[in-house]
Amino acid sequence: MIASVRGTVERISPGEMVVDVGGIGLRIAVTAGVLQQAPQVGQPIFLHTAFIVREEAISLYGFPSLEERQLFDLLLQVSGIGPRLALSVLSSLSPELLRTAVAQAQPEILTRVPGIGRKTADKIVFELKDKLGAPALGGLQPPSGTDTEVLQALTSLGYTVVEAQTALQSIPAEAPDSVEERVRLALQHFTRP
Repeated sequence: MIASVRGTVERISPGEMVVDVGGIGLRIAVTAGVLQQAPQVGQPIFLHTAFIVREEAISLYGFPSLEERQLFDLLLQVSGIGPRLALSVLSSLSPELLRTAVAQAQPEILTRVPGIGRKTADKIVFELKDKLGAPALGGLQPPSGTDTEVLQALTSLGYTVVEAQTALQSIPAEAPDSVEERVRLALQHFTRP
């Protein structure tokens, strides 16, 4: 019903923002990516949205891209996944990493999302494997065994999966295959100005 919103940022708070659209303030639940890239209060913003009507609430969810909104819709088709959990998945994983986890049958990547256990991760992989295309060529390559350990080490240090993935991609191609060395190089990404 409401496919997108263009307005002015009125307020930003954890997990949501209020966007003024023609004098009406719309409270929109958003991903962590939207909050990280959000303009200042008073500045214009455009979001793709999903409008969800439930017996107990009417909610609006906002996304920076149409791809993320479509992934949200697909996640809602998985039994046991509600809007808040789907939003959590998209806050923790980039679209490319989500596609890779499903295409490569790597539910352990999904278990790093708060609220997703092994059974739910397996269910997401199983139910979306035919609906979710593999990452585009030139996109994210599936992580090697060593890089999976590096991602796990970085997330255990408190970094989000998206931050850990970005740090992993910053490691030079000629870097050694040792987990310890790759973690050290990935941590350098966070200390760069």
